[in-house]
Amino acid sequence: MSATTVVATNKQNTSLNVPSAAVPDKTAEKPIQRNIAVDAYRGLVMLLMMGEVMRFAAVYRAFPTSLFWRVLAFNQTHVEWAGMGLHDMIQPSFTFLVGVALPYSIASRVRKGETFALQLGHALWRSLLLIVLGIFLRSIGKPITYFTFEDTLTQIGLGYTFAFLLYFCRPRWQWIAFASILIGYWAAWALYPAPGPAFDYSAVGVPPDWHHNFTGFASHWNKNSNLGQAVDVWFLNLFPRESQFAFNEGGYLTLSFIPTLETMLLGLFAGRWYRESPEHTPLKKFMLTGVGLAALALLLHVTGICPIVKRIWTPGWTLFSGGMCFFFLSAFAWIIDVKGYRRWAFPLVVVGLNSMAAYLIAHLCEDFIISSLHTNLGYRPFQFLGSGLEPLLLGITVMLVYWLMLFWMYRKKIFIKI
Repeated sequence: MSATTVVATNKQNTSLNVPSAAVPDKTAEKPIQRNIAVDAYRGLVMLLMMGEVMRFAAVYRAFPTSLFWRVLAFNQTHVEWAGMGLHDMIQPSFTFLVGVALPYSIASRVRKGETFALQLGHALWRSLLLIVLGIFLRSIGKPITYFTFEDTLTQIGLGYTFAFLLYFCRPRWQWIAFASILIGYWAAWALYPAPGPAFDYSAVGVPPDWHHNFTGFASHWNKNSNLGQAVDVWFLNLFPRESQFAFNEGGYLTLSFIPTLETMLLGLFAGRWYRESPEHTPLKKFMLTGVGLAALALLLHVTGICPIVKRIWTPGWTLFSGGMCFFFLSAFAWIIDVKGYRRWAFPLVVVGLNSMAAYLIAHLCEDFIISSLHTNLGYRPFQFLGSGLEPLLLGITVMLVYWLMLFWMYRKKIFIKI
């Protein structure tokens, strides 16, 4: 993603020659090309996000005995607290891929002759734009600007410049920074007082039938009774609001941008490994890293040292979701880079090359497209398989419209970047 501009160039066949003195990696003088595996992975992530419009949960309610629709519905919603579904991998994958793209983006700017100062200014501008855009999208339909910082774009924006600066450190120091930040963040939460047995969870929006609270040491990561909640009660009330902020119903937190930065750093490692091996896809590194991260996260979770909770982006979640991202990247790299099967990925690449446009289309155009379909086609075309499948057929049609819009932009070589 790069400045909110419309780029009228086809990047599909871009090759870069990067001066070695400007970029601290082993491939600085080697030509690089567009990474189709990364673009396809990004396209899948955006399609999963846009796919919410197919409303699998509504279809499952119409067919409550169907295991098939139950599985699809589960994987199109976020888990309530601990654990993971496919839908929970959208934000970490998007964040991870920002990190993967960072070495390529910096190499491109160095080749164009940009100084470090110009690159840093661009990184700061990009961070600001992401934060502002995230707040803008969250404010749609609100009577006043809704200052919130847990949105995907704002979380990436808050951490992006730090990731940019860490890129220029040696790999060893990048890993030291990664470990130090993650352990320090865990320690801050562990030292913050855990909610006691008399804690009033109802006062912070936790319903009486909530069965996801941890006990013992892991209770430091219970919903709306943690360090991140305390920071938000102070921080978010500094901004104009309709009423005083007391809690986030989903448990999401501003402070999650810190472990989100860690996810971006994992992507940066992957992107650097990719660039260091232009002739040989580093599948072994990807897989071993994925296994190591996931295994460590599971160990922390089962021992109660740090649970795996996406909504508050625990260090356990950073490690576990990071491992899953490496597995996804490995799968795409194996199929596309190693086996050479590329044509099947074209629909994904169309979306992946214009991820910001896809994000905005999904957030800004859904209601308009649905209203237009109903106005011009009525409701019957979406009900011919029964009312229970109406949300699915309508959603598939909307998804097709989304893709055709992106395909038109692809053909016209229009790419929206931040």
